[in-house]
Amino acid sequence: MRELPSGLRYAILALMAGAAAVHLYFGGYGFPEPITMRGFHLLIFVPPLFLLYPAFPGRSPARWPSVFDWLWAIIAAVPHAWVLWYADAVSDRMEYVDPFTPQMMALGIICIITLLEATRRAVEPGLAWMVVGCLAYMWWGHHLPGVLNTRDFTLSEIVESAWLVPTAGGVYGPLTGIVATTIAVFIIFGAFMQGSGTGRLFSNFGAIAAGRFTGGPAKVAVVTSGLFGTMSGSSVSNVITTGAMTIPLMKRIGYSPAVAGGIESAASVGGALMPPVMGAAAFVMAEITNIPYSEIIVAAALGAVLYYFAILAAVHFEAKRAGMKPMPASEIPALREILADLHLILPIVALVWLMGERWSGNFAAFCATMGMIGIAMLRRRTRMSPRAIFDALANAGLTMAPLAVSIAGAGIVVSALTATGMVVAFGGIIKELAGGQLGLLLVLLAITVLVLGLGIPTTPSYIIAAAIGVPQLIALGVDMLPAHLFLFYFAVIADATPPVAAAAFAAAAIAGASPTITSVHATRFGIAGFTVGFAFIYDPGIMLHGSLVEIVSAVLLQVAALTLVTSAYAGFLLAPLGVLLRVMMGAAGLATAFAHQLPDGARLAIGIGVLVLVSAWQTVRAPKRRIA
Repeated sequence: MRELPSGLRYAILALMAGAAAVHLYFGGYGFPEPITMRGFHLLIFVPPLFLLYPAFPGRSPARWPSVFDWLWAIIAAVPHAWVLWYADAVSDRMEYVDPFTPQMMALGIICIITLLEATRRAVEPGLAWMVVGCLAYMWWGHHLPGVLNTRDFTLSEIVESAWLVPTAGGVYGPLTGIVATTIAVFIIFGAFMQGSGTGRLFSNFGAIAAGRFTGGPAKVAVVTSGLFGTMSGSSVSNVITTGAMTIPLMKRIGYSPAVAGGIESAASVGGALMPPVMGAAAFVMAEITNIPYSEIIVAAALGAVLYYFAILAAVHFEAKRAGMKPMPASEIPALREILADLHLILPIVALVWLMGERWSGNFAAFCATMGMIGIAMLRRRTRMSPRAIFDALANAGLTMAPLAVSIAGAGIVVSALTATGMVVAFGGIIKELAGGQLGLLLVLLAITVLVLGLGIPTTPSYIIAAAIGVPQLIALGVDMLPAHLFLFYFAVIADATPPVAAAAFAAAAIAGASPTITSVHATRFGIAGFTVGFAFIYDPGIMLHGSLVEIVSAVLLQVAALTLVTSAYAGFLLAPLGVLLRVMMGAAGLATAFAHQLPDGARLAIGIGVLVLVSAWQTVRAPKRRIA
């Protein structure tokens, strides 16, 4: 992002803050008609991206936007202003039946081109190229053989489907509607949490809860990043926020730069898995599935806890093996620091309660945001000045702008895949390769989502994967919610897996380490993302579904499996492990997690049995080592 001159910078920040304030108002008092809301949302958030982000970093002007940047911004506003002005006519027209006029064609092409350029600059070039590939497939797909063959689309059909089909997909489709309503208000709530000092509360709590233990700074990073995940929908911003503090601390007590970056990125990525907010993709899930958001966060809660349990276990074993020390007492805040900010937890409690009572997400977030402002006023250290409120609104707007274009791009992809029948065709290819075997289908879908995650952010990656994969899973008897949670987990952890891992690359920059090596460490610390993802399908107790025995059994299976695997790759349980024991424990952990053909009792016996045997072996041998 550019460091703009102060005058232009404040003008854009004022625009962002004003737009966020309008979204917050609508969240509490009702949104206008869908097309009006979506037009306003895109008109406000797309044009400023050309001023905030240079076309070519290092070659474009670093401070002041060029003439071409201003032209891009002005042109990008035109199609959205037209839709907003003629919102009633756009809402009333019959898609693919009423004429798609030359004026609409020109505006649609402008909208698509400017959206692609904004996505390339502000989000990921990979997502822009994916959109281009899908549009090209609609144009040339009728020349392809076999299952890839499509009908012959006219140019007007392609542009109309990509731009102006608000009931099905495209730029003005339902996905943009979700972002412009519910997700926007939650982003504003997260910004006010940060602005009020809730981030300080989380950071201090993490230090007090984990700092006094072995490998304290790393455990602080894990706890703090998980808590920050309730505020931030971006793993990269989570890394930057918490990593600036935790990565230097981890390096200071002996972690290598790549390992420190890997721990932070794995913990930050998991923030999107942590209720009650869970990032933008979870709201999309609620909209797609018609499952109440409160039910989704309940089903996801245990999985998120297990994800962070695995990272903490891995950090503990690594620290024990290396003989690392806790945080210095002088760097651990006093308990009074937490008590001074503890009132800030009340709006979060209110948010969870309102959503549990099945209030709409946008109204619950509106009430929680207003409550955060009011509660923060109770004490001087948390009281938000007018400037702090302005900054929170502006930060929310700056977060929403790139998300707006990325979701609009994902809408084009989904529209193209649906119109061409590629969703069915690609799903058929995967289904044929899987041969009706659920396990193989899950592996293929997991690989697909991880590949998608190489070039596009979590939310559009999840949306595209859900369009392709969920029907296949349902056809094999998987319920709707576990199917979506499975794909959601892999879309999230794709941000930390090589070769392209946005969160790991951000952590590597802070740590001064190799991005590739950092992403490898992030993957091993985030191993629970893989095991819990499959557990949603095979062990429904992990979603709090079933009897108490089934829930406890599912949790124990994951705890045993994750303890074995993390201990094996760290090379430490109660004492250092030899190669043979590490291999045995790793194999036992994988069997406990993935040998679903065995009864749950047998898997649990393998996991707990090996842990008990190795612990007993190391306990018996400990006196001999001390004598030696």
